[in-house]
Formats: sequence, structure tokens, C-alpha cells
Amino acid sequence: MTRTAFSGLSSDAITIDAARSGDLGPDDVRISADTLAEQATVAECHENPQLAENFRRAAELVGFTDEELMRLYETLRPRRATAEELRSLAASLTERGAVRNAALVREAAAVYARRGLLR
Repeated sequence: MTRTAFSGLSSDAITIDAARSGDLGPDDVRISADTLAEQATVAECHENPQLAENFRRAAELVGFTDEELMRLYETLRPRRATAEELRSLAASLTERGAVRNAALVREAAAVYARRGLLR
């Protein structure tokens, strides 16, 4: 399998020389969902299912903007969101195909509720 950047550029074309010459853009050095999925498979083969799941969740998020990712991160911090806000976030993630991340948000909401960590 040929690994590619988020832009579709082959990993073979991502070199120090290309970076120095300014031939690479931000999406050329950003990982693709396919590469993350491949890393998940490798992690599973090495009996690391937790790391594999992290790679799969990351693969769901490659199309999100930096701002969206920061909002997601901030919302998931303890005492930053209500139960309803977390339910809404999970629904939004599901609509965008990030079902693993939605499950994580729902799990966080349940834990936060039990531990008194909701806003």
C-alpha cells in the first residue's frame, strides 16, 4: 500500500528537500485517514487494541478543521459542558460519520455524570 498525505501526495514525495524548497503545503504533511487505518491494523497485530482504537478515532477526524477539533477538545474537558451539550456533540459527530468519536463522547458524558463533572 502506498502511503499518502491528506492531500493525496505520495509519502515518497514528502522530503526535506521538498519542504526546504517550499513545494509542500500544510495538507502535504498531514496524515490521511487511510494511513491512520493502516496504523490501527499494525497496532492490532501487535496486540495493542487501545492504540488501534485511538488511530481509528483519529481517522474519523481528519476532515475536521483545527477550530472544530479545538472546540471538541474544550467541550470534552471536565465541567465544560452540560449533559445536553455532550449529547448534541455526539449527535453531530454521528451525523458527520465520526461514530467512534460519538461513542467516546457519550461514554465521557456518562462518566462525568457519575462523577459530578458536568457543568
